[in-house]
Amino acid sequence: MTSQDAPRVRVNQVGYLTHGPKAATLVTDATEPVAWRLLDADGAVAATGESAPRGHDASAGLDVHVIAFDEVTAPGTGYVLNADDATSDPFAIGADLYDDLRVESLVVFYGQRSGIAIEEDLLGDGYGRAAGHVDVEPNRGDGAVPCLPAGHATTADGVDLYEGWTGDYTLDVTGGWYDAGDQGKYVVNGGIAVAQLLGLYERALRTGSADALGDGSLRIPERGNGVPDLLDEARWELEWMLRMVVPDGQPHAGLAHHKVSDERWVPLPTLPADDPQPRFLHRPSTAATLNLAAVAAQGSRVFAPHDADLAERLLAAARAAYDAAAEHPVLLAPDTNTLENAGSGPYDDVDVDDDRLWAAAELYLTTGEDRYAADLRANPYRLGGERPAFRPEGFDWNHVAAWARLQLATVESALPERSLVRASVVDAADALVEQQATQPFGLPYVPTSGRYDWGSNGLILNNLAILAAAHEITRDDRYRDAVLGGVDYVLGRNAMGVSYVTGFGTRDVRNQHSRWYAHALDPALPHPPRGTVSGGPNSDCPDPVSAELAGSPAQRCFVDDVHAYGVNEMTINWNSALAWVASYLAGLGDGRGPREVAADAAAATPATPESPATSATDGERVDAEG
Repeated sequence: MTSQDAPRVRVNQVGYLTHGPKAATLVTDATEPVAWRLLDADGAVAATGESAPRGHDASAGLDVHVIAFDEVTAPGTGYVLNADDATSDPFAIGADLYDDLRVESLVVFYGQRSGIAIEEDLLGDGYGRAAGHVDVEPNRGDGAVPCLPAGHATTADGVDLYEGWTGDYTLDVTGGWYDAGDQGKYVVNGGIAVAQLLGLYERALRTGSADALGDGSLRIPERGNGVPDLLDEARWELEWMLRMVVPDGQPHAGLAHHKVSDERWVPLPTLPADDPQPRFLHRPSTAATLNLAAVAAQGSRVFAPHDADLAERLLAAARAAYDAAAEHPVLLAPDTNTLENAGSGPYDDVDVDDDRLWAAAELYLTTGEDRYAADLRANPYRLGGERPAFRPEGFDWNHVAAWARLQLATVESALPERSLVRASVVDAADALVEQQATQPFGLPYVPTSGRYDWGSNGLILNNLAILAAAHEITRDDRYRDAVLGGVDYVLGRNAMGVSYVTGFGTRDVRNQHSRWYAHALDPALPHPPRGTVSGGPNSDCPDPVSAELAGSPAQRCFVDDVHAYGVNEMTINWNSALAWVASYLAGLGDGRGPREVAADAAAATPATPESPATSATDGERVDAEG
């Protein structure tokens, strides 16, 4: 799939909310505006206009115009845009376009589960598979995994990355989610992923839409147990993270192991149940331990109404992990990519102050205790600190200060600085809106280097999370519109003309790098399930397939190939970002903002002295407790 295969009129291939913004990008060398027509499913003209030339977009390497048709609000399917002798892929206009994506992006996590058989009648035809890593041959299993032997992490130059570390114990680390297209399980990536799932549920509680994520809403084995399905899914990962802790009496007791993984990479395709590699625990790290502290604290308050025992256990684990990390403040995970056929991703991180901020934030939000507030105020990523929490490149697993700030801004607390935190989120969103205005493809992602990073789609989606949080804080529709414009890029309005989410759109990617969703290599295996987002363009082009694209414009450093792990992998943290945004979008309904709703209410109920009509003014912000 190449950009040459796509129509020159690039649209959101899923569609546009009824009362939301609607824009497309036309690839053309025309220097003057060109006429466009919007046609409905019957071929009738629904709207006409002229494009706005935007010149050369360096990120895409293309000359482009922008077409705006916000005024069209008639629901329907099969719309197409015609301009400059080109016709777009079809799309819909409607109120519930993202309800399906909210569900499917979350069900993807069930397919990533380790230690349980995946049921075909839940995930879909062809997606059933045996449980992986449950101590059944040929697996070595995760029921009693030893520590990596001393000397196993030694480079060709003789450098021992773990400095002689090992341990004489084993741990039962069954369960959890496989991180990506391999069989590794990583605490730091699991941390941000489960946090975003818990976070989108917390947001649903705040906005009164939690029923859409309740018991029976997802296709998972626990449906019908009286607990919201989203929390059942999150629990699968949380329980595993609790098992990754170094036992009492051992060196580094109380810290969390960074990862559990195969000794060597297994080839594609390999089903988890067929993985013959020995499994090892890697050295614990401060970052993994702080991730555990953060999500356990968050999980404690979220699970409290549903499982008091689990909530108590999670809070105890959060406190213990936080204290253990304080005793070992800079035990860093090394870059194991320097090892030949290392069998796992490194997830190395030389800065753990952002993880410390996040852990303190979640523990404060759950307990309200002054000690955690004091740690927030002392952190380099604090308000007014020397390190910025928000980056143009977005946040991810190793840049979590922005996520901590979002949590402090949106989860109710007595933090005296809360109004200032909320203002900082809005300021960050304003910067993203300014960036977005410079992008003819509508994405709020302008890396300072001009190069797209690994997992650029996840970074873009996380920037959308910042915009969505600003919308929640202010109720200013500009931020809602920015989210909607940004998701257009992910779903087809991009230089490649593809939807980066499997099963959504006419030209959806479907060969994400995976060892078991590898239909391209074995027709008996399925493509990734619906709702799986690809990592997206990566200017580094680090794998053998994408390497030939090195030096291409950033948006075009992509290929939909199962071997292209550097640009087209699937991971739990990118899907959690997608699920967070999809849940927000599904909650928008037809896309009307508070001013439009207020205007409709005023029209339906004339103002009287006893019942005045009111509406929010442009840019109005709620107070610190609003």
